[in-house]
Amino acid sequence: MTDQYRTYARGLESPAQQHFLIVPADGVDLPDRPRMLRVLTGGDLSMRDINGVVVTLTVLACETIYFSPVGIEATGTTATVVGWV
Repeated sequence: MTDQYRTYARGLESPAQQHFLIVPADGVDLPDRPRMLRVLTGGDLSMRDINGVVVTLTVLACETIYFSPVGIEATGTTATVVGWV
């Protein structure tokens, strides 16, 4: 496949290029910090930010979460999500 944009620098407004399944784990940083999250299976999602603050949201399948968490906590998470980078 030809990528006609390969010579352009990627900015924060650029679309993501890859995704990875996130396995929730309490107090463990994600291997790659995603630009955003995509919900595969709805439920509760506990996200940890750069200050260690955890917030739990109820999310729906196919929802996009425009947040770049440091970690996804196992405690309180029932949703399945992927990270986009």
